[in-house]
Amino acid sequence: MKITYYGQSCFLFEIGEKRVLFDPFISPNELASSINVDDIKADYILLSHGHQDHVHDAEQIAKNNNSTIVATFEITNWYGQKGLENLHPMNTGGKVTLPFGTVKMVNAIHSSSLPDGTYAGSAAGFVVETETQTFYFAGDTALTYDMKLIPEQFDVDFALLPIGDNFTMDIHDAMIAADFVQVDKVIGMHFDTFPYIAIDKEEVMEVAQMADKELILMEIGQTIEL
Repeated sequence: MKITYYGQSCFLFEIGEKRVLFDPFISPNELASSINVDDIKADYILLSHGHQDHVHDAEQIAKNNNSTIVATFEITNWYGQKGLENLHPMNTGGKVTLPFGTVKMVNAIHSSSLPDGTYAGSAAGFVVETETQTFYFAGDTALTYDMKLIPEQFDVDFALLPIGDNFTMDIHDAMIAADFVQVDKVIGMHFDTFPYIAIDKEEVMEVAQMADKELILMEIGQTIEL
């Protein structure tokens, strides 16, 4: 499984022959100015909620690639009104089997509206179970006891958790979340894009080390293999 980071909470997963993109916010992000959105190939686009810093480039990438957008009913309906046809609506607690694996939409504690103010349903996270690995993409969320339900149903290999504070969990809550989900490997997200969510990388790495967790902070444009 290859993972490429495009900034904020945007990751591209190469799972077998399928390319799965999460929360594309790239072109307005000054930190991701080296990334050309038109170069990104995606078969599926999973959107955790409707805020601009998670959906801004979804329409363009979907049109470029004939991608299928997977999100709440409200979000997929909004894209349907824009003329997109490859849409898979979900809601919290539901799951779907797609060519790359099973996707379950799980609870996230966060607000959600689309860039024009349209109601976007509830914010969510995703648990993705593939043939080789299972991972939890938390989206934007506070720490919640609902996370304890995840390891009761899944054997999670790693989690992608927000660590930027202010709008989401900080690193301390993220380490508790990692314990709730029962993972030792965490990929940090939702940090540094704006002054509100700037982090001290040395400090967060120390917190993770004290919690006995492996925290991965990827550089924008970097690809790793897990």
